[in-house]
Amino acid sequence: MSTTTIRLPSALKERVARAAESAGTTAHGFILEAIAEKAGQAELSGEFRELAQQRYARIVASGKTVPWKEMRRYLERRVKGGRISRPKPRTLAR
Repeated sequence: MSTTTIRLPSALKERVARAAESAGTTAHGFILEAIAEKAGQAELSGEFRELAQQRYARIVASGKTVPWKEMRRYLERRVKGGRISRPKPRTLAR
């Protein structure tokens, strides 16, 4: 395990100490958990953006999309258990 030094403002150090005590852990453990959580969020955010870009590229390549109003109506009826046919994709306006 490597060592990294961070400088914390006194007020933040005190907040971390109180939060760690409240959570039943050490300040070190609390900081490690916070860093791991933040790194996980950044990774998920990156994966989400990548997936969104891939999906948008497929929409652009196909030239087809479903208007949000129609898709929302379809999804709301599906959630309520209603039967509804899928909305028909339309050519994108260019």
